[in-house]
Amino acid sequence: MISVILKHTTRFIFLIFLQVLVLSNVQLSGHINPYLYVFIILMLPFATPVWLVMLISFVTGLSVDMFLDTLGMHAAACVMMGYSRSFILKLFSPRDGYDSSTEPTLHYLGASWYFSYSLLLVFIHHFVFFFLEAFNTNQFLFTLSRMGLSIVFTMALIFISQMIIYKPKDIRKS
Repeated sequence: MISVILKHTTRFIFLIFLQVLVLSNVQLSGHINPYLYVFIILMLPFATPVWLVMLISFVTGLSVDMFLDTLGMHAAACVMMGYSRSFILKLFSPRDGYDSSTEPTLHYLGASWYFSYSLLLVFIHHFVFFFLEAFNTNQFLFTLSRMGLSIVFTMALIFISQMIIYKPKDIRKS
């Protein structure tokens, strides 16, 4: 139990500082803003209660807001993402259910499951964030293009992170 808390706390600190110090400075022509910190919410164990997911989501978003001075936009987007997580998990639940002691990883449930799960949650986060940031519909297509490009870049970073951090357990040396 302590090792799980320590692992998630370390991940939280690392991803917040990576987001604030490195990724927040990556803006390609004003269209691509990678938000890898959402990986914190994506990787919470299946058995995490909804209230705790929402609390962690709020603290995650608020932490980024404090560093980037974004007035609660990240907190709002993260809370919406955390709230939606339980519905998305139910939507994509396998026939036998989830092993409550595990985390949603690419290697545990497969690429198509993980892609669908993470894409929907990243879409929800980015939709809320970018439309709160724009706060009008005058630049609707510009906001959609920024959101779409940022989703693609964020998803690429999430999949790269999955490949680096989590190795398949059933690879045997021949």
